[in-house]
Order: sequence, then structure tokens, then C-alpha cells
Amino acid sequence: MTETEKGDVISTVLDLVQEKDPVIGHDQRGKVNLLLEELERGEKGIGDGTVSYGMDDGDDIYMRSWTGTIIGPHNSVREGRIYQLKLFCGKDYPEKPPTVRFHSRINMTCVNHETGVVEPKKFAMLSNWQRHYTMETMLTQLKKEMSAPGNRKLVQPPEGACEKED
Repeated sequence: MTETEKGDVISTVLDLVQEKDPVIGHDQRGKVNLLLEELERGEKGIGDGTVSYGMDDGDDIYMRSWTGTIIGPHNSVREGRIYQLKLFCGKDYPEKPPTVRFHSRINMTCVNHETGVVEPKKFAMLSNWQRHYTMETMLTQLKKEMSAPGNRKLVQPPEGACEKED
């Protein structure tokens, strides 16, 4: 996407957002640009292709609902398993972290076993969130956490099991 095309998309998104919520002004341009850049990176795939992300709902003009995929790391009980995640970027993103929930059932020390929510107090990247972090860096860190000593050998739910929908 060229800079001109990106500018046109940003203007269109801002126009749509302002139609729905006139209080939002052009100060949101930076946030929209950031989210569009994240979308572009996520669609291209990350590194070796074992982590990806994109929009959960193409009609979400606020770009808040995202979906992520992590393929379990080698030499762990998760090797080759496909994990689906839901990410929600609130109105304060990127100043505040997104909420992250595993749609696929997983046993990790930082994940609530009932809800699949990644608990910020147990996942350092969320508890120490910094504005320059992205969904990409967060998903990559979650994959690394899968191989951490406290998680590497935890017994896992059956493959393909999913968390209950809210």
C-alpha cells in the first residue's frame, strides 16, 4: 500500500468513525494509521509463519476486534498445535494493552483456565505494557512463553478443544 493509498484509507476510516461518533476528531489519525500498519504486517505473516493476526470483523470501523493464531513451538507439548486467540483493542490502545483471550483451550500459567483470558498480572508484557508494543510483539512473546520452563511440559487439553463463548 502506497503512502497516498494509506492516507486515503485513513481519511475514509476517520470519516466513517466520525459519522458514528462525531466526538472523535482527527487526533485519531495516528491511532488509525498504527492499526492499519499492524493490519498490514499481520496479513503478511510474522517471521517463520507460526504467528499471524488480522481483523476479526471487517466491518469493525473502530478496528478493535482482532484474531490471532499461534502454531505451538517445537520441542514442547504444544508442538504443531494451532491456537486461536481473540484480541480486543480498547479505545486507549496502544497506550493500554489489548485484552487477549485464547479461543483454543490451553494450559499455561498466565492463562485463566476457565475463561482463556491471558491474565496481565501473570504475563509480564501485559502488566508492563509500553506504547511501542504491538499485537505482533505480544503474540510472539506468548509463543515464547509456551516454551518457558513453567509451561513447556504442562499437560494440555485435547487438541481442538475450545473455550466457551461469552
